[in-house]
Amino acid sequence: MPFLVILFLGIVEGLTEFIPVSSTGHLILAGELVKVPEGSETFDIVIQLGAILSVLVVYRARFAAVLAGLGRRDPASIHFTRNVLLGFLPSAVIGAVAYSAIKALLNQPIVVAIALLVGGVAMLAIERMAKRITTESVEGMGWRTALGIGFVQCISMIPGVSRSGATIMGALLLGVERKTAAEYSFFLAIPTMLGATTLALWKARHELGGDQITDIALGFVISFVVAIVVIRWFLAVVTKRGFGPFAWYRIVVGAAALIWLLAR
Repeated sequence: MPFLVILFLGIVEGLTEFIPVSSTGHLILAGELVKVPEGSETFDIVIQLGAILSVLVVYRARFAAVLAGLGRRDPASIHFTRNVLLGFLPSAVIGAVAYSAIKALLNQPIVVAIALLVGGVAMLAIERMAKRITTESVEGMGWRTALGIGFVQCISMIPGVSRSGATIMGALLLGVERKTAAEYSFFLAIPTMLGATTLALWKARHELGGDQITDIALGFVISFVVAIVVIRWFLAVVTKRGFGPFAWYRIVVGAAALIWLLAR
């Protein structure tokens, strides 16, 4: 791919990975807009890991404290680790079984448009419904809540739904406080996208050439840098205004994309 296209897609990924608007959906629509050649699905999946690794940088002190706590068998660190792994488990199993079907959906931009639109409406409804807060930290989350959020996250295998969006909305419905729900979606992204990237690279290992690896590496770095800025901005918006602005954004973009795709 031309460098400007890689730059564009890397920025799109970094901007959208952590906000509940579907980074995969945006990459599919952006690829449709700039006419990315077929076979770019592996690129779309792998560069997401660049954005995910930005979580390790932003929350490095917290992860260091958790690792130190695990060495001391600290209950809070054990609960944190357990909850992240439980949230990851359903998508690991379902993703491995349904990999081919999921990858086929990555070639369906109209699915993305519909999912963006419907998901935006669902977000508005869920935020109105979710009033009862029972959990205010990842460490304080019960195992049933973590596992339940993990199953909800599996809905995001449909491109356009949004992994972070499904995770956050599932958490809100299960009584998790807003900022904690957002942070849990960040932490859950690490094993989820690491697993998805490893599987995608393994499946495509015979198809990847030198130019493709270079493209992926560039997109990876660009998305990493942009995502570091977006994480802090997203938390500030969520704390002050909730998820409404992102829901309306989804509705507008989904409707516009649907009209554009049907009118071509």
